[in-house]
Amino acid sequence: MMTPEAYFGTGPVVMASAPGRVNLLGEHTDYNDGYMLPCATPQRTQVMLALADDGHHAFYSASLDEHVRFEADQAAPPGFGRYLEGCIRLVEEQGADVPAVRAYVCSDLPLGAGLSSSAALEIATLRALRLLLHLPLDDVALALMGQQAEIRYAQVNCGVMDQMAASLADEQHMLLLDARTLQHALLDLPNDSEVLVIDSGVARTLAGSKYNERRAEFEQAARLLGVASLRDVLEPSVVEGLPEPYRRRARHVVSENLRVLQACAQHGPALFGQLMAQSHASLRDDYEVSIPALDALVALLSAHSAVYGARLTGAGFGGACVALCRKHCAAKAGQDVVPRFNASGHKARMVVPLA
Repeated sequence: MMTPEAYFGTGPVVMASAPGRVNLLGEHTDYNDGYMLPCATPQRTQVMLALADDGHHAFYSASLDEHVRFEADQAAPPGFGRYLEGCIRLVEEQGADVPAVRAYVCSDLPLGAGLSSSAALEIATLRALRLLLHLPLDDVALALMGQQAEIRYAQVNCGVMDQMAASLADEQHMLLLDARTLQHALLDLPNDSEVLVIDSGVARTLAGSKYNERRAEFEQAARLLGVASLRDVLEPSVVEGLPEPYRRRARHVVSENLRVLQACAQHGPALFGQLMAQSHASLRDDYEVSIPALDALVALLSAHSAVYGARLTGAGFGGACVALCRKHCAAKAGQDVVPRFNASGHKARMVVPLA
């Protein structure tokens, strides 16, 4: 792995960072114009920039130990460089003249765990470009640009939650986000609680293909119901007349939106935990994005005396689980659960709180 000093020779001109995100409630609702409650991870991605003098963009990822170099008016090759190129192109679309740059990327976010490492990379890159070029762009604008960079340059048809969380969330609060209006507010975590995140160690091998399949299913469900989006369905019973699998897909989205709104009423950690348990059951049975390993990890977490509730977080088919725990008890709960889960041959690790 190359150090920043070795890569730049002197030093970077600017540096910026952005966190990952863990979603407490509101899964697979952002591309349905719905509601969600993410918070930021303590792990972050950092991007350092310096000007290049050879007309080429050059990027280095310390996590991957991988170099990318291409002419500034050409496309980046497939891989992590497409995310950075997308951010540069979106800034250029704002009318800015982006010179050839050298970028050094480092991160302590686990890859493939469902904690939005790609969104953290996009927002960190855009923040660095904002500093370098003195751009008058606010944090919501950066989030929307990051989303478009991922859709258009990484070919991931994502919603906006991950980029909004990376741009606006912090570790001490939940970010209530309305994907339709982009209205947002920082809310306190439930009283006497803290967040635990465990990376299951199971790679999300089906997440991409199944994600696109689920999007097509919810779009068809909305058409069958005659609404622009499932956000417009306010009562779960409305979807019961749909054919399968559209009935179950729509029921998840409608009920998940209601769970987020109920959680925002601040009824306490016990109810919040119950809503997380309901969310996981819905993701498992109605949206069908869980797998046996995640179900087993959620069951172990849910049985722990310090845990109010637990669920998978992220796209599903592997990745991480999140739990709401009693204050000052999350680390101990993680230390208890991870070895029991790994006794079945898994390679899970606790990622929040930091060891």
